[in-house]
Amino acid sequence: MDLFPAIDLRNGKCVRLHQGDYGQETVYGDDPVAQALAFADAGAGWIHVVDLDAARTGVPENHDVVAAIAAAVPVPVQTGGGVRNRDAALALFDAGVERVVIGTAALADPDFVRDLAADHRVAVGLDAKAGEVATDGWLVGSGRSVLDVARSFADAGVDAFVVTDISRDGTLEGPDLVGLREVVEATPVDVIASGGVGTIADLRALAEIDVGGRRLAGVITGKAMYEGRFTVAEGVAALEIES
Repeated sequence: MDLFPAIDLRNGKCVRLHQGDYGQETVYGDDPVAQALAFADAGAGWIHVVDLDAARTGVPENHDVVAAIAAAVPVPVQTGGGVRNRDAALALFDAGVERVVIGTAALADPDFVRDLAADHRVAVGLDAKAGEVATDGWLVGSGRSVLDVARSFADAGVDAFVVTDISRDGTLEGPDLVGLREVVEATPVDVIASGGVGTIADLRALAEIDVGGRRLAGVITGKAMYEGRFTVAEGVAALEIES
């Protein structure tokens, strides 16, 4: 199970939102590249980057920062936020991103995801409020459940689903273990958990999810590390012990 330290970008800075609320933002640094390098140096196998500005507008306002991170770190970068079309995705791949996360556009144009996944590494972002997938920077309900959307992309050739419980994101109150288990059970595609991780115990609980021998592929965490709840090295070690 991989640990994905998160760098959420807004106005070029490292931030975290509380429950996806753009009005509840905490700024953790103004040098995202240095933060990404620190995560990689500490043993992270991936870096997860989100362009929060683009998630709302569809305009890749932090593209240069994402490209600088991808060029600087010696580990693969997974990034999402506002990837609405093939050109936007290809621009990220050209910048050195290993895997692109597509959320809003996946629901609006499933064929776009299927076509892109034929020759690139793609993840589908499933951002949920009370089990319903939300789009447009977590601001709009889609009317579809996480399990429904996951099943619809099970044969699309995507690398993974990034499943975020918006109500838990940035709260440090623990992940949705039941909901994540249901997604693992519903699809053969790798599942990456996001939202709510606050302790090493949370990481261990995620690593213990087992559905017929299938486990989560990874976990994204940000605020807990920024606030010193645990280090990257401690998180990686916890996941290795329990895997």
